[in-house]
Amino acid sequence: MLINEKERGRPLLASAAITIALLLPTIRVVTGPTSPGSFVGVVVASGEGTHTPAATNKAPTVTGKTAPALKTAWGEPDLQGIWSRDVDIPLQRPTKYGDREFLTDAERAELDRRIADIVGRDSTDTRRVRGTERDVNAEFVQAPFTMHLPVGKRTSLIIDPQNGRIPPPTPEAQKARDVLRQFQLALLEPTSACKQQLPGCAGGKYGPVSPRRNETSPMYLSASINRADGPEDRSLAERCLSGALPDFGSWTGGFSRIVQAPGEVSIFYDIGGGHGRYRQIPITTALHLPANLRQWWGDSRGGWEGNTLVVDVTNFSPKSDFQGAHENLHLVERWTRLDADTIEYVVTIDDPTTWTKPWTVKQELKKQSDAANRIYYEPRCHEGNFGLPALLRGARVAEQAFAEGRGPDPATLCIVINGCGGFVRGGFADEGPDADPFADPVR
Repeated sequence: MLINEKERGRPLLASAAITIALLLPTIRVVTGPTSPGSFVGVVVASGEGTHTPAATNKAPTVTGKTAPALKTAWGEPDLQGIWSRDVDIPLQRPTKYGDREFLTDAERAELDRRIADIVGRDSTDTRRVRGTERDVNAEFVQAPFTMHLPVGKRTSLIIDPQNGRIPPPTPEAQKARDVLRQFQLALLEPTSACKQQLPGCAGGKYGPVSPRRNETSPMYLSASINRADGPEDRSLAERCLSGALPDFGSWTGGFSRIVQAPGEVSIFYDIGGGHGRYRQIPITTALHLPANLRQWWGDSRGGWEGNTLVVDVTNFSPKSDFQGAHENLHLVERWTRLDADTIEYVVTIDDPTTWTKPWTVKQELKKQSDAANRIYYEPRCHEGNFGLPALLRGARVAEQAFAEGRGPDPATLCIVINGCGGFVRGGFADEGPDADPFADPVR
């Protein structure tokens, strides 16, 4: 279990750094200052890739004071430990702050007060009426499930562009969003979300079952649609495939466990909700994998620039998704240990088919207690787990009941986690509720 000292009373998140590593073909025992008995395995594949090695990629310079570097036993900068954010900062900045990078102390206090008020109040106009569809579907948006941290000083994690916002999508990317949204809305039309004009049906209208009900999705789905004909209709999160790079910590917390060995760095991401992903970064000047080899988390190539680990990531799968970017996503990550308890993570994100310009994010991560996290358990969320088959089986039962005249048309039912009223548009942080992340500070 990975435990944030500020969240000791919250539900605990599962981790599998050791268990997953034991499944790897090459096993090494790594003994370092902060990670006794850790296990790491890595297989470095080289070939005639189309990209340059990581060491030749330069991210925008980010200035900051750093303490004398901690070193591993073999002389490399030591990034090892369990790391997590200790303040809540939105990915992009609300427009009302313009180019202002920092909140005042008074603004932070007010936002913290609003969070406490929303979490603690017993009844509001937006609370679910018990026993309704919205109430039953709201399990993952209830305040106790979500991690609440103090509001940080900065108004956004994005530091470039200056307005702290994700650059506009390209015409090609916007068209793809619109096509997906129209398909989502077509399947929502006969549901209560559209009948009651809830936010999840924004842009849609209430009506009969759409003739598009049995169409194949126009693209590989990262967000779910209101249908369960097969696993591909469901979101990557429901399929336990939701981990993506870059990772800034999930709404349930998010932890990263870094372990090093000579020539390699391993990161286990505990992203909450039983999800976990393991990543290997070879320290090498070898080229990336050939362009025809694609992976969910891309292909990482790392190198040291002074005390900073610089990682170049390409070769993403067309099925992977980060804010609408897929196989053309290119990351340049910079990991710097500022002091014994702080790592600065800076990543420049680029995909000319998705955004009109690259953009850069900076995040500080705080070291968590080694003693409190000395025992780890594997994540329980994996593709093929009983949750997804049960959902699909339930859909078949509903169809049979309708065919026999014993139940409503399944097309009129809401089968989206969190309820169709808060239907996920596609996970884009620059539209929908996330476009103004301080409008409702409970994230």
